[in-house]
Amino acid sequence: MEANTIVKHRWADLDGLRIFYREAGPQDAPAILLPHGYPCSSYEFRNLMPLLADRWRLVAPDFPGCGYSDTPEAFAYDFDGYADFLDRFVTHLGIKRFALYLHDFGSQVGLRLAIRQPERISALIIQNGDIYEDQLGPKYAPLQEYFRDPTPERRAQLGEAVSEEGFQDEFLNDVRPDIAERIPPDLWKLHWSLITDRRREIIVDIIAGLKDNLAWFPHYQTYLREHQPPTLIVWGPQDGYMPEGSARAYLRDLPNAELHLLDGGHWLLETNLQEAATLIRGFLLRAGEQSD
Repeated sequence: MEANTIVKHRWADLDGLRIFYREAGPQDAPAILLPHGYPCSSYEFRNLMPLLADRWRLVAPDFPGCGYSDTPEAFAYDFDGYADFLDRFVTHLGIKRFALYLHDFGSQVGLRLAIRQPERISALIIQNGDIYEDQLGPKYAPLQEYFRDPTPERRAQLGEAVSEEGFQDEFLNDVRPDIAERIPPDLWKLHWSLITDRRREIIVDIIAGLKDNLAWFPHYQTYLREHQPPTLIVWGPQDGYMPEGSARAYLRDLPNAELHLLDGGHWLLETNLQEAATLIRGFLLRAGEQSD
């Protein structure tokens, strides 16, 4: 493996906030920002990064309260707070313009950053990140019940999913048994081991607050429709939260986007890594996102 494709594990100090991140690729190459999803961390990108690092600089931080990063009390644990964090993070690294990987709740965080600073976004890679309310999958049903009637009892039920068994369900997420065999138990074992009482409270607050995020869906769609960034949609339709319709809905606002449905689910980088990496590489090259 070439030296510049090896993933480096680093720490950044953002005004006293200690942030863990993974980085690979030449410092002067076009950048790709990789915000992670729930209940994961930058760990989800560990295998993708070396496959692209010959031509691109890839950076994947752990959000505050996630992975190996700090869990400060003085932090806004919501989508705006995480978007602020991403802004500070890329600024700290001297990255002015970047392609943005949108996955899971990182899709909404990343799009809030894109709305604020559209000139910084060179391209989008969208992978199982939902922003169309009419296409939400059946696994959203308990959340939608809570949104309709946010009783303490229903909130407690949401909290019950923040468990090792709940994490396992999030990572397996309705894929066929032969696909599930490709998903390592490290994902839920590792991430559950990093949960503290405070982190559990944060997670429940974020899940309960997803109702407010639904009101942002039209804003995300407007950004896409108005700015038309070059976009690759690479999707695993075996996803109880974000099925095939969630992917196709993006074409309403991005009719020129590339759409690829793979034989996998929510965590494609575990089950369909080589196929996804090949599609991402080809897309970025066609979009002009490469080193000279």
